[in-house]
Amino acid sequence: MSAEMLILVLLIVTALGFDFTNGFHDTGNAMATSIATGALKPKTAVAISAILNLIGAFLSVQVAATITKDVLKIQQPDGQFVTGLDVNSALIIIFAGLIGAILWNLATWLFGLPSSSSHALFGGLVGAGLAAMGTAGVNWSGVFAKIILPALFAPVIAALVAAVGTMLIYALTKAIAARHQDQGFRIGQITTASLVSLAHGTGDAQKTMGVIALALIATNHLDPASVEHGLPFWVVFSCAAAIALGTYLGGWRIIRALGKGLIDISPPQGMAAQSSSAAIILTSSVAGMALSTTHVATGSIIGAGLGRKGSNVRWSVAGRMVLAWVTTLPAAGLVGALCFWLAHGIGDVAGAITIFAILVVLSLFMYWRSQHEKVDANNVNSEWDAELGESPVDLDLDDATSPASRS
Repeated sequence: MSAEMLILVLLIVTALGFDFTNGFHDTGNAMATSIATGALKPKTAVAISAILNLIGAFLSVQVAATITKDVLKIQQPDGQFVTGLDVNSALIIIFAGLIGAILWNLATWLFGLPSSSSHALFGGLVGAGLAAMGTAGVNWSGVFAKIILPALFAPVIAALVAAVGTMLIYALTKAIAARHQDQGFRIGQITTASLVSLAHGTGDAQKTMGVIALALIATNHLDPASVEHGLPFWVVFSCAAAIALGTYLGGWRIIRALGKGLIDISPPQGMAAQSSSAAIILTSSVAGMALSTTHVATGSIIGAGLGRKGSNVRWSVAGRMVLAWVTTLPAAGLVGALCFWLAHGIGDVAGAITIFAILVVLSLFMYWRSQHEKVDANNVNSEWDAELGESPVDLDLDDATSPASRS
């Protein structure tokens, strides 16, 4: 096997690994509120979400096209690499960016922080691109228009839409007994949660498709002009399957943080939040904007809390989440840059194998660490201990004083 092909294979495996982490990291965006209100049992919720993520991945390629042309400038319009790059170094850039994204996803998952998988990917790619090519290697106009601006406005818009929706729901149903309200809105939650899952598959699975397509374009296995019209079936199917499998495994730490940490959510609030998220995510996917579903879902849940009189938003929890948002791009970018420098300094093939080995070791360590404070379908709905400033890493199933053991 040639050096180029070996690096490409490692890159594709790593890309699917990122897609897998994206699935379990973002399951909560669709299903956290439905699980928290009891509209769906935890394992049923993640199974439904996984199936709809799988289906959604086949519905569009607009976001994938954005990834191939609006983040990095690896190749000139005539197909030639930019000055100082060859095919192997171009692949190492993409490879290093993926590693930065995966490690940030796993770190934030470990601490129960619903950060953006999308921004981790973009940060990793931009960081590796800067390390390899300097500022000229990044498509700043595309990053600003398709990534930065949506990141700033999406959670605010989602919060406003969800707040207004929540107020309208309670105003229109105030004459109906609360128990009847909850029963009806739990059914509505199942529908809207399913729509968010479909939207998530439509948007987020494409991001990995776009990364793989970028690598295939760099190695002349794919014509860049063809991306707008579709991608090879194996690319779409493998990405759809990876994100669906990750979704099915649950990502319970993030589900708990979103479902129980921000507000004590009711079924009407859950339906309003999910409706807001679905509308915004689907709109962005059609427009080709690589929007963060995490930002949208979190903004929607906060808005649902603000829209109901007497509902308290836990701003300390929200603050930790926002801090994770702000640090995602630079943190993933730093890891991406370090991985590129390390791989490039060692040599193409040996460097690629080295950073892949580092990824595997650190991933296994974080998984091992997570098993010491396990969050799963059995304790995901335990009451949130606001007085202790709980986060999922505080859970200890062997500690009789923990929120999980008191449930």
